[in-house]
Amino acid sequence: MQIHASCAALGPVDHAEGVLLLGPPGAGKSDLVLRLMDIGFSLVADDIVMIANGWASPAANLAGLLEVRGLGIIRRPHLPRARLALAVELGQGERLPEPRIHQPTGLPLVTIDPALASAPRRVALALDCLAGRARAFAGPLAQTTLA
Repeated sequence: MQIHASCAALGPVDHAEGVLLLGPPGAGKSDLVLRLMDIGFSLVADDIVMIANGWASPAANLAGLLEVRGLGIIRRPHLPRARLALAVELGQGERLPEPRIHQPTGLPLVTIDPALASAPRRVALALDCLAGRARAFAGPLAQTTLA
């Protein structure tokens, strides 16, 4: 499946936890990937994400390319693939939303405002909750774990 999105991942290539960033053009997907890279995430794909059997990879002609508005398209180191763990819809979310699933992929889905300075940390914290490294007591990740 091919999807208009971006993907970043945390961890080494064979164990990387991938995050699918969803939103319309101009929503801030590429910018959030850039900021996730500042806290230890790796680029997997920008603009077009190929998904097969729960794994995300870049479209061949876009591998390693990241659009940075105002600068252009920049080549960056990237992972060739990552196991998807989370889908993030870019937008303003509710205070304590109900759990949701991204229907095309079956991934847990959260909404994060990419304009917030804490957006990259919120993505990382959502992954921590899913992996059992942190515990959510309310909200969409309260009873969902990867581990």
